[in-house]
Amino acid sequence: MTRRRVLLPALAAVLALTALPVPAGATPGPEIRFATFNASLNRGAEGELLADLSTPDDPQAREVAEVIHRNRPDVLLLNEFDYVAGGAAADAFRDNYLEVGQNGARPIDYPYAFAAPVNTGVPTGFDLDHDGTVGGGNDAHGFGLFEGQYGMLVLSRYPIDAEHVRTFQRFRWKDMPGALLPDDPATPAPADWYSPEVLDVLRLSSKSHWDVPVRIGRRTVHFLTAHPTPPTFDGAEDRNGTRNHDEIRFWADYVTPGRGGYVYDDQGRRGGLPAGARFVIAGDYNSDPVDGDSVPGSIGRLLGAPRVHDTRPASLGGVVAAHEQGGANAEHEGYPWFDTADFNDAAPGNLRVDYVLPSRGLVVRGGAVYWPVPGTPLARLNDASDHHLVRVDVLVP
Repeated sequence: MTRRRVLLPALAAVLALTALPVPAGATPGPEIRFATFNASLNRGAEGELLADLSTPDDPQAREVAEVIHRNRPDVLLLNEFDYVAGGAAADAFRDNYLEVGQNGARPIDYPYAFAAPVNTGVPTGFDLDHDGTVGGGNDAHGFGLFEGQYGMLVLSRYPIDAEHVRTFQRFRWKDMPGALLPDDPATPAPADWYSPEVLDVLRLSSKSHWDVPVRIGRRTVHFLTAHPTPPTFDGAEDRNGTRNHDEIRFWADYVTPGRGGYVYDDQGRRGGLPAGARFVIAGDYNSDPVDGDSVPGSIGRLLGAPRVHDTRPASLGGVVAAHEQGGANAEHEGYPWFDTADFNDAAPGNLRVDYVLPSRGLVVRGGAVYWPVPGTPLARLNDASDHHLVRVDVLVP
């Protein structure tokens, strides 16, 4: 067991991005692999994930670990990793899975980790879904059967600047200027699904938004992580679709100079990211640029933000899977090269919903979606989750 620090509160099988030259006058820095993976390491009851990870025998955790071993990211976001106070689940996953070789793949050590509370399962005290009762996952700040379900975990081989981490768990939805609040179609008033009393407490993040500064040499790269709600599981009011839109918009405003002044974090500090800061946005954003059920333009607003570089990681496995599975995939307008999630074939089909988006100040060297081609030996890892790991390699000049 290693010592480490836990911080709390006919084409190639994988399409590599074209390597870009280092800008003139810039000193080449280390090449860093940033990745996101919705690993589906969530369980139906509090304590189950820690119990599963406390032994080295959980089949799904072994597959997830092998995916990580074979991709070897330096900085990694895991979505749907249940939050356990004190970092016990993160420790167990590293001890029993990541630091143990899986099926011949080399183990990997992450000395640094960050985990913090999220909004899933945190009660609001209000009837958010208008079903006449108060309580349960639909009436929580973020859907969850218990507090911390579907949480997040950041793992890093580079030091995390704990003193300057910013979390935005408690930022209220109504405090976003021009928020796309859901409308009750049964009334003539606009944007009135939630009463003023609800909006006084309702948080924007269905899980949380985290700004995790990672120290790479003398440089800091802000790892901006989130997991917006799926834009489904609601009604004509589209309360989840509108929330998904604004959860995505949060980062677009945060990284754009002059647009993030309204933002405040859980420590009361205001403002967005400084203009010269380097960043990588990562996570499962539950929004495809073309297909699926999200509000039109939701992810496009982030992909088109002035400082964001969409490198469009891709895979051949996603293309083969879409062709073999058919169903909704046959009607999609987007290219399956860029799919990252293998959803129900009937609807919505496979989509691009997982993103790693570096800032313009970083030099992109490559990237991919890890989707082994069906029928090949490593295709067994496609069952680790219904999402696939997405990675982007950058130089930090």
